[in-house]
Amino acid sequence: MSSSSISCAHRARSPGAGTAGARHTRRAAILSLVALASCGFAPIHGPGGSARSLRGRIAVLAPADEEGAALVRRLEDRLGTPRDSDFVLAAQIRIDETAVGFLSGAEISRFNVEGQVDWQLTDNASATVATGRERGFTSYSATSTTVATTSARRDARRRLMVILADLIATSVLTRDS
Repeated sequence: MSSSSISCAHRARSPGAGTAGARHTRRAAILSLVALASCGFAPIHGPGGSARSLRGRIAVLAPADEEGAALVRRLEDRLGTPRDSDFVLAAQIRIDETAVGFLSGAEISRFNVEGQVDWQLTDNASATVATGRERGFTSYSATSTTVATTSARRDARRRLMVILADLIATSVLTRDS
């Protein structure tokens, strides 16, 4: 019968070893916070931040396809489901697919999916508050079955809409008021 034991190895340290590095790290962190505070940094999700004041106040016009629905769903996750909408966000989505990987028999094995959204935020009086253009990309692999390739394609397009919606939400929330 064999016995096993668990041992803990401790490194021998000389007094004060590693404290200089820790002191510099703390000093750098404190100086970073002071620098952020002095430049007017305020977290958008903190008390009084722009995210809180806009939450649930932006209605997103739904484009008429699956990708548009995914974009709206993610924007509502980030900006809140509209209750009393003071603003309307309209978006035009463009998606292009490019074959980028090929097998020996000239079969396509991978696709890049590139997307662009031109968006416009207007107030209730239809005055433009902000506009922007966001771009992103993702990719998917083509497989030997049509069902798997179709599923991968749809998933890639959904991922792309999440990327683009996050970029739009960030642009809206960080715009200068």
